[in-house]
Amino acid sequence: MLAACSMKRIGLLGGSFNPAHEGHRQLSVAAIDALGLDELWWLVSPGNPLKEGSGDMAPYEARLASAEEMAAGSAIRASDFERRSETRYTIDTLRALMREFPDDRFIWLMGSDTVAEFHRWKDWRKLAGLVPIAVLPRPGYDEPALAARAMGWLSRFVRPAGHAKDWTEWSPPAILFLRLPTNPTSATALRALDPNWHSRTRSGASGSRTTPT
Repeated sequence: MLAACSMKRIGLLGGSFNPAHEGHRQLSVAAIDALGLDELWWLVSPGNPLKEGSGDMAPYEARLASAEEMAAGSAIRASDFERRSETRYTIDTLRALMREFPDDRFIWLMGSDTVAEFHRWKDWRKLAGLVPIAVLPRPGYDEPALAARAMGWLSRFVRPAGHAKDWTEWSPPAILFLRLPTNPTSATALRALDPNWHSRTRSGASGSRTTPT
């Protein structure tokens, strides 16, 4: 008789990964430890609704491949779930994931630079009511994040960073700001140095695109 599958503690980090880089990996590995995650899924976005019209977005397969390559050998999993499920907005992605993996627990990760735009996300209050949120530090953005428009509502739900591993016991809304080492690497700077990076990426990579399937 097969034993019942145990619950997995899974972090979710969405982004363009244009390209994925060492900063993504370093911060993600630190978050896995801080939050006690079994896995962290990089959800490679087919397109960010808030960044439509960007002229320097590499082809999807190249961005996914760069995420796979950067995640290799870690508990990070690069995923094309949003493309396969045809979800455009984060709240729809979360609902689809929770339907497909009802026995697992999810926490949404976002950089402190993203908090300033969180109030522009579709149904952002409902999103915060679905899963806990962990904010990752970004150089120069941590203090402005605390003053962001969305924090006028979210501030009542802030949890202490020292209790980060207890997130599965929280009833959302719940948000915490992780204190982790930062990395100044940025995808924008990498693209400026190498605009054609995607032409040399293994677009057929499949090393860590294992979850969700």
